[in-house]
Amino acid sequence: MAATARGSLREIRQSDVEAAGLATADAGRFLAALHSAAASSSDAAAVWAAVVAAGLLRPEHPHALHQLVYYSAYAGWDRAARGPPPYWFPSPTDCKQTNLGRVMEEIGPQVLGSSYKDPISSFNLFHKFSVENQEVYWKMVLKTLSVKFLREPKSILDTSDQSKKGGTWFQGAVLNIAECCLLPWPSQNRTDDSTAIVWRDEGLDDCPVNRMSLKELRTRVMTVANALDTMFQKGDRIAIDMPMTCNAVIVYLAIILGGFVVVSIADSFAPQEIGTRMRVSNAKANFTQDFIIRGRKKFPLYSRVMEGTSSKAIVIPATGDCLGVTPRDGDISWKDFLSRAAGRSSMYSPVYQSADALINILFSSGTTGDPKAIPWTQLCPIRCGADTWGHLDVRPRDIGCWPTNLGWVMGPIILFSCFLTGATLALYHGSPLGRGFCKFVQDARVNVLGTVPSLVKSWKSGNLTEGLDWTKIRVLATTGEASDIDDNLWLSSRACYKPIVECCGGTELASSYIQGSLLQPQAFGAFSGASMSTGFVILDEQGNSYPDDLPCAGEVGLFPLYFGASDRLLNADHNKVYFDGMPIYRGRQLRRHGDIIQRTVGGYYIVQGRADDTMNLGGIKTSSVEIERVCNRADEGLLETAAVSIKPSGGGPEQLAILAVLKDRSAPYDANLLKSRFQKAIQRNLNPLFKVSYVKVVSEFPRTASNKLLRRVLRDQLKQELTNRSKL
Repeated sequence: MAATARGSLREIRQSDVEAAGLATADAGRFLAALHSAAASSSDAAAVWAAVVAAGLLRPEHPHALHQLVYYSAYAGWDRAARGPPPYWFPSPTDCKQTNLGRVMEEIGPQVLGSSYKDPISSFNLFHKFSVENQEVYWKMVLKTLSVKFLREPKSILDTSDQSKKGGTWFQGAVLNIAECCLLPWPSQNRTDDSTAIVWRDEGLDDCPVNRMSLKELRTRVMTVANALDTMFQKGDRIAIDMPMTCNAVIVYLAIILGGFVVVSIADSFAPQEIGTRMRVSNAKANFTQDFIIRGRKKFPLYSRVMEGTSSKAIVIPATGDCLGVTPRDGDISWKDFLSRAAGRSSMYSPVYQSADALINILFSSGTTGDPKAIPWTQLCPIRCGADTWGHLDVRPRDIGCWPTNLGWVMGPIILFSCFLTGATLALYHGSPLGRGFCKFVQDARVNVLGTVPSLVKSWKSGNLTEGLDWTKIRVLATTGEASDIDDNLWLSSRACYKPIVECCGGTELASSYIQGSLLQPQAFGAFSGASMSTGFVILDEQGNSYPDDLPCAGEVGLFPLYFGASDRLLNADHNKVYFDGMPIYRGRQLRRHGDIIQRTVGGYYIVQGRADDTMNLGGIKTSSVEIERVCNRADEGLLETAAVSIKPSGGGPEQLAILAVLKDRSAPYDANLLKSRFQKAIQRNLNPLFKVSYVKVVSEFPRTASNKLLRRVLRDQLKQELTNRSKL
């Protein structure tokens, strides 16, 4: 149990340190060093920075000690006057060695003139330049990525066609983006012998990490592309429905190299959802696995694919060379598929296409009706690589890992982000929820680790990194749902307080529209600004934009000239979904995204949920995320909470309901006690007028394939339950 935070670091006593888990002999020395750091300044942020710089808090220290120091350091911090408290600060020296910092030092004086000072103080100016001078920015970015054109673009951006609200990008360019991922690249020191992929199978946690060279990856991709040519016509759509393994990555690149189109399907989908995506995309076939292996358990996958679609399946064994199932008539084993390439040239000529050619169909996380089928062009991977290069500072020879699946957007993003920046892709063939994955991060020497908040919560709850060394990590990242401040405190502390880059975007953007930056101070659970070249405004309820420097909250409106964003949907009206009803700003219609965001004092941003996740409590608008941040820390037995509002059937004000998942799902609980603790936490930390009307404990929350919490489903379920109760 965490020791109670004090009013400042100077007020922490030795008994507090011992209560937080340090032995008496160590507590005295720690306290003396802590008080010395506290004496360095009267400003809380400077004191915290001194504590981190001195290395007083170590990953092996109990989390209770990290909590004691962090929350005591910022006990007197006035968020209303100063915004979220920062926990990480860019170094004036190291900032010049970041990807973006090096470029700013090179061209900053040219494009910003005498206004340019250094990468930190001039970051906002350079960001504004990237929004207003996209041609210059993207031409500069292209030089940093391994993008090879068969035919160079005539222009970076052409806005002459008024019917194309997002403009025309890279007009006339011809390339094959998969080939770009597979070539040696001298400026990135990438050779055929460079390691392209590192991986490990779950259950072999004490075995050496496996490695695949760039040459070996290219050879395998070309073999699969040759085999594809014997079965399909150029332009055919071919699905991948399997875990993100080495074979899945090889198939993905081979489909694009050969001029076909990937259809991304998450391996968690039920048969009906698989069938829907195969039908909507008009996919001709499906690469899948016989089983999904998690620990010692086998979960059927091929049988779900068979039930969901009659299209041809190419079935890959989850382990070994032999299938654990018998393929139905018309389906084919991985071994037999590869044999079709025998006798063909070991080389393969890529199919070159225009920059706006379709390469991948991904799907939104629809819960009613058909999900939106979102086409990715060859521009999208370039956006992935550019954002990772600029915001996560991924460099050649880095090792990037983000446990995910090719069925949702982070799969292609991490794949292209690594291969186009010269980094190594790290894959764990198994569940990321266990200690085995955490050990893989250590053994693979991962230095850029992406997460989703629910994963972090599981690692923290089980203390799964205990005894492991995560200090090789240089940058952390998180996306998918709102972050919990205390979970992020734990995560950052595992890597000696490295920055966590918050990312928020969408499949249709191929990127994040707001992100953290290593050239700005970072605060837990907050975004430090828009992504490079991205512009947006925050709109009030009448659709008017707030001033750019004003703290406010409202729906975000994106500037439409957004490189990599979709310009069409395969099964919906793109203009209706993203533009209809949006206001005109500076002569152009804004693009809808659907997020409600808050701009705080200090210029940070906090995503407050989707537009349909806002609620009106006692005449005050608030968001589910804001309430959940408070409730998640109301009781130590909680794993996570979800806040929804219910409109009474007889009318009247919206009522607040809190649903909770416990760390120990079998433990007894008192709903009234939980309700009381939620109420006190909300009144103390949020608003004394908000009243909790319902509390319910559930075993788990419904989520999309990309792990986003489905509050709408919870709201509907609870409404139905209350309706049924009223009839009794």
